[in-house]
Amino acid sequence: MGIYEELEWRGLIKDVSDPAIREKLNAGGMTFYIGTDPTGDSLHIGHFSSFLICKRLKEAGHHPIILVGGGTGLIGDPKPDSERPMITKETVDHNFNCLKAQLENLFGVEVVNNYDWYKDINFIDFLRDFGKFFNVNYMLNKDIVARRLADGITYTEFSYMIMQALDFWYLNKNKNVTLQVAGQDQWGNMTAGIELIRKKENGREAYAFTMPLLTKSDGTKFGKTNGKAIWLDKNKTSAYEMYQFFINSEDSKVIDYLKFLTFLSKEEIMELEEKNNKQPHLREAHKALAREVITFLHGEEAYNQAVKISEALFSGNIKSLTADEIEMGFEEIPSITGKEFPLCEALIEAGLAKSKRESREFIRNGAVAVNGEKVTDEAAVLNKDMAIEGRFIVLRRGKKLYSLIRY
Repeated sequence: MGIYEELEWRGLIKDVSDPAIREKLNAGGMTFYIGTDPTGDSLHIGHFSSFLICKRLKEAGHHPIILVGGGTGLIGDPKPDSERPMITKETVDHNFNCLKAQLENLFGVEVVNNYDWYKDINFIDFLRDFGKFFNVNYMLNKDIVARRLADGITYTEFSYMIMQALDFWYLNKNKNVTLQVAGQDQWGNMTAGIELIRKKENGREAYAFTMPLLTKSDGTKFGKTNGKAIWLDKNKTSAYEMYQFFINSEDSKVIDYLKFLTFLSKEEIMELEEKNNKQPHLREAHKALAREVITFLHGEEAYNQAVKISEALFSGNIKSLTADEIEMGFEEIPSITGKEFPLCEALIEAGLAKSKRESREFIRNGAVAVNGEKVTDEAAVLNKDMAIEGRFIVLRRGKKLYSLIRY
């Protein structure tokens, strides 16, 4: 199976500009690019599903370039429903530097900034050298523009298509880039780039293909939990949070995620699919997904730590965790400020009981644990000496209700 057929099997090819792409991809030797604008200082898991194409095609003998749009990021591509807020030059520069370091570390590829060529183009040259190649009717028919016409689209947003086309032309002329890869929502901008290259370079051929956006079963974008993005920066999303995100992925979508986000072979994924169908409660496919992604992003040690935290919280073996691991595992758990106080009062303050009578009843019935150990003494007093590494006491009522005391 060639690389084109593998991408097809994984569901990673949606639109192609020319059937010849199959043969060219399988032959190797193309220089291609994929881009993103620096709207944040880290990529998220949705980006990751797309940027893995760099490693896939690199291993098939192609040369990847990643464009981080320090120029286009100052403009913003049109959203389906509204205009993007403008961000400052200083913020764009900061985000570019963060993303460049992240991408180089993850994929070991060349990263370019389109601000480097935009900064020397004045407005008259832009109109004469590029604007004249774009028919307004052609631009109006592009999906993202057509969808915005009813509510209005600014000239700034409307011009974004020309800028992305200019990127493709510049990289084709200066770095021999003949292929652009992107998400399916960029198709109109990509074909505009192919046309610009053809018109400005005497019919020179260029190519593009899109990848489907990774979605949940309801069609919404994949990559958020409780409204929070799953970031690739471990300081924004810990390995434990990422582990929980993947372990709790939808059963109906987990095989798609394995195809999109991992380098497991077809045979390995088919075996996991069979296990998922026959014994979904074991979550073998979900565990493999978490292992592959976290190990790729953060290394085996971070993955093992995430598993350790998860298993300790499930078993109640809190004392096996370090204070840092507790902080990671209980990030979303309510907490109270530590002091010396009776356990009965602590349960009320932590929201685990409504009254002293209820607190005493929970304690008497063995429903309360402190740092994973059951406590039945109604007169028990909590203090900093009991805190793990002097920082945390973990309270639990029943099997699933937790609260954290921070010292």
